[in-house]
Amino acid sequence: MAQRIGVGLISAGWMGTVHSRAYLAAPDKFPELGVTPELVIVADTVKANAQRLVDRLGYRRLTEDYREVLNDPDVDVVSIAAPNFLHKEFALAAVAAGKPFWIEKPMGAGLADSTAIAEAVETSGLVTAVGFNYRHAPAIQHLRSLVRSGKLGRVTNVRVRFDADYSSAADGPRTWRFVKAQAGTGVLGDLLSHGFDLAQYLVGAITDVSAQTATFITERPQVAVGGVGHQVTAAAGGPMLPVENEDWAAAHVRFASGAVGTFESSRVAVGPRCEYGLAVYGTNGSASWDFERMNELDVCLRDQGPYGYTRVLTDPSMGEFGRFQVGAGLGLSFDDLKAVEASLFLASVASGRQLAPSVADGLAAATVVHAAEASVEDGTWHGVPTPSGRTTFDA
Repeated sequence: MAQRIGVGLISAGWMGTVHSRAYLAAPDKFPELGVTPELVIVADTVKANAQRLVDRLGYRRLTEDYREVLNDPDVDVVSIAAPNFLHKEFALAAVAAGKPFWIEKPMGAGLADSTAIAEAVETSGLVTAVGFNYRHAPAIQHLRSLVRSGKLGRVTNVRVRFDADYSSAADGPRTWRFVKAQAGTGVLGDLLSHGFDLAQYLVGAITDVSAQTATFITERPQVAVGGVGHQVTAAAGGPMLPVENEDWAAAHVRFASGAVGTFESSRVAVGPRCEYGLAVYGTNGSASWDFERMNELDVCLRDQGPYGYTRVLTDPSMGEFGRFQVGAGLGLSFDDLKAVEASLFLASVASGRQLAPSVADGLAAATVVHAAEASVEDGTWHGVPTPSGRTTFDA
């Protein structure tokens, strides 16, 4: 008989909806897990958001108080999909309640929040998951095998680019993402934390960083009440308010392996929708990937000719592709990557072993972001301390 795992959700926005769908998909795509997630209770301060998930996805009840989620005896695991500044409060409360949790990145509004969460989890022994979903793209899994098997040779350098246009309109509202006390950094935490995690997942630990940032849209109109995720509007006739964090960031890094890397990210780029990509270069070959074409990988291997890049379509031999599609060219979606993430979290809970990207991984990315912030302040290179806890990027 399948093990029942009761799910509680804190924050019913877009990402909370994605988490919920992922839980429902996991038993179908990963039947060997032997688990049946049940959507028990959803909390959101906007009751209509929670009601939407009750009506559409089948949560049994709703609340406007997240504490009811954590205190519910039918809840075994919790998803935290709230804005950054609430992550620490909710995660520490989940630890105190003894509930394993799946939390989005960045884990807080800065390194102090991420450290507090990671230390509490380390003490408690709970398994966790952090939303580094791009790791699970089959193309990334294949790229990792090329790197770790030595087929690319010795990795010399990495190029990472995370460009999006979700804030490119100057009249877009000033949501919490633009307020330092609520979001912490701008693109460094929101987008490049993914880039730093992917690079470390592929190549190994980052040890040093030099960075710069810029804010191109310095004021935005006040946000109207309501909305989900990025689907919010400006208040008609409302005041203009300052943007408190960066629209653009770039960094040079050194890896423990001796490789070097460049990173760049923008949330105001006109044109890119989700150009989240990277390239890894080695002495025997290279490979590049872009999330906008997430189901393919460009690969060049010196000893497999003719010389030049070959477009490799992902197929059932790569990662968890075969769970979703039967052959190359059919492709996976963002939500499918989240279903993989949910399966790893549920497997971690069922087995008591940390299989999903952990809060230690979240702390590792936050540590790089913090070093980049320090570099922006004084214009020098900063070392990246090795965070405590067991990361999974080198497993």
